[in-house]
Amino acid sequence: METRRKKNFITRRREPKRFILWLCMVGSAFLFTVLLGTYIVRKMGSDWHNVSLPRAFLASTGVIMASSLTLHITNLAFRHERFPQYRIYLGTTLFLGLLFVVLQMLGWRELMLQGVYLQTNPSSSFLFLLSGLHLVHIVIGLVFLTIAFAEAMRRIPYVESFVYSVNPPNRLKIRLYTLYWHFVDVLWLYVFLFLLLNHGL
Repeated sequence: METRRKKNFITRRREPKRFILWLCMVGSAFLFTVLLGTYIVRKMGSDWHNVSLPRAFLASTGVIMASSLTLHITNLAFRHERFPQYRIYLGTTLFLGLLFVVLQMLGWRELMLQGVYLQTNPSSSFLFLLSGLHLVHIVIGLVFLTIAFAEAMRRIPYVESFVYSVNPPNRLKIRLYTLYWHFVDVLWLYVFLFLLLNHGL
């Protein structure tokens, strides 16, 4: 019986979109892990000079964590058919995501005003590379959140929202958007804490 369960777990058909998303997230996590490993090795070089993290990065971390909370509430509202609340919190999540992008750019501006640029030294290069690569992931997430928000705003009447919410492909789409957004939030927390320990504020 136990063998049959294990076989079913291995051989059962999986939802392809969810599987592809998981592969992409594992690939991204591996890429960042390799970069952070390279960071540790490169830090031993004589030309390494630590650059303090911009204060805006701390603020952006709080914003991205808040966006995970609002997206969690968004999902609860969607599942319980509270569609006005769903639209409000989805819009709030989208706003917080955009605010994160603005704060990251303000952080880069803060560095540049201090005379720190991409090629100033290896420390600044890694700082720009890691935060910039993560920002690409955020922008991808914002595209999907914008699509979801636009679809929600096109279905203001309860009946239209209900029909949309009970459609399995739509439910899957919302779950995948949520999974990806939580992933990029955790990814930033991982990168930020690493940089904080090595750079300080």
